[in-house]
Parts: sequence; C-alpha cells; structure tokens
Amino acid sequence: MLKILVVGSSNTDLVLRSSKLPKPGETVTGGQFFQFQGGKGANQAVAAAKLGGQVSFLAKVGDDAFGKQALAEYQTYGLDTKHVIIDSTAATGVALILVDENGENSISVASGANANLLPEDILAAEELIRSSDLILAQLETPLSTIEALSDLAFKHQKKMILNPAPVMDLPQKLLQKLYFITPNEHEASYLTGEKVDSIDTAKRAAEILIGQGVKNVLITLGASGSYYLGEEGEFHTPAPKVKAMDTTAAGDTFNGAFLVSLAEGKAFDEAIKFASQAAAISVTRMGAQVSQPFRKEVSI
Repeated sequence: MLKILVVGSSNTDLVLRSSKLPKPGETVTGGQFFQFQGGKGANQAVAAAKLGGQVSFLAKVGDDAFGKQALAEYQTYGLDTKHVIIDSTAATGVALILVDENGENSISVASGANANLLPEDILAAEELIRSSDLILAQLETPLSTIEALSDLAFKHQKKMILNPAPVMDLPQKLLQKLYFITPNEHEASYLTGEKVDSIDTAKRAAEILIGQGVKNVLITLGASGSYYLGEEGEFHTPAPKVKAMDTTAAGDTFNGAFLVSLAEGKAFDEAIKFASQAAAISVTRMGAQVSQPFRKEVSI
C-alpha cells in the first residue's frame, strides 16, 4: 500500500444539536451538546487511518488540554502523529457547530494553532514529503503553506490532492501542480464562476479546472453523488440513499476514503464508489471522526 500524508487542521468540535438552526438574534433551546475531535485535516487523516490506510499527519495544535486529547485520540486510530507540532503560542483550533434535526449544519471556527502551520514547517518536513506517495491537503491552514507543500510535492514527483475547503481564490501555479482537486458543488462554483447544480454544470466547471492545469477533477454533489473528469475519462457516481443525521464530516470522510482506495491501486471509478459508501455511512451518525466507518463496515 502507498503511504499517505495528510497536511492540515486539527480542531476540537463543540457541537450543539437542536430542532433548527437559529436565525440571527434568535435563541433555540432544548438542544444536546457533544464534544468531538475535528478539523478538516484531522478528519481526513483519521478517516483514512480507520479505513486501513498507512497515514501520517502533519499539523499544529496548542499546548493545552484540547491538543493533548486530540493527539491521544488520533493515536487510538493508528494515525502517525510524530509530525504534529505542539505550539506554545496559540490555542488548539476550535469549531462551534450547530446541527438541526435534518442534519444540516452551521459552523464557526477559531483557527488557533492551525494559522501557525507555516511554510517553514513544510520545508522542515521535506523528508516526510519525499517518503510519502499521496499527499492530501485542505485550506484551513494558510494558503502560503499549501503552496509550499505543492512545490515540494511537485519537486519530489508526489501526487497531491487538494480538497479546496473552505474555498478561496487559488493561483494557477498551484492548480497546475495538483494531481486531483475535490471541490463540492459550492466550491466548484466559486472556483470557476459556473453555477454547479447538475451533472451538466459540474462537467462545465470541471472542464474549466482542467483548462487551468489540474490533471483530475472530482466534484461532490451531495445527495446527487459525484462527477469525475480527467485522465480516466468522465463519469457520474450516484450517492447511496441514507437518512442523514449529521453531515459535518461527510466530505472529509469521502476524501480520506478516496485516498485509501488510491493507495491500494484501485481505478478511479472504484475509489469513488468506495468513498461514496464511506461518506454515506458517516452522515448517519453524530460527530466527525467518531462517525467515520472502519474498513469492515464498508462493503465495497
């Protein structure tokens, strides 16, 4: 199996589940409170580890109770945390998540130590990058850090996958170094100016991203599945039908599972089906990492 490196954020998720999401100025009572480990980077790394991947995690947490608890939990999933940096100058990142009875969510994040994962930290980890095969990143750490990562991945001829969330403008020189980009429909719309709300519009958005230099584009479309365009042609993969309880980590589970399947040498269509099933399982449970399935739960 190929070695996976995930570079990104680590947060503690403070979750409140209630009947509906409050409007500005409104108070909604009667909810339930939960605390979970989260952060898009950590979610994707744990998803891959739980599904049997050989995964290292490069991140930064605070020298506090939340940071210590995060590291302890990551290790229980078999995640290599030797490269998680302890930052004595900032708190561990925190996400405040509101979830309604339909599983829809609203999230506010205090980046904390995640904002201090800097290009020099990437340069210091060059040997780790050189010894990895697949590299997965997101955008909850500084863009300059992700650019430094793409430069080293490209230098060492490693395959870098970017999940562009939370979405922001991306320089073409970064896009040209990506093996895969995995936006959802909203992120694809932002990146391309094409309103993505169907398979046809997803295709147009993917063509724009291919034109900007990305080798492979995989756009997730929620309940409508996903659309792929790239080196292995194009295809639409339907999503399994489930009743969603909490969609918080669906995209992260999808990305982590997709990397595991790539690491096993699967064709893209098989990898996407595997990722879709893993993500579908995760939305039927509360929380981020605790909702993600183990390999024995995914039938593909």
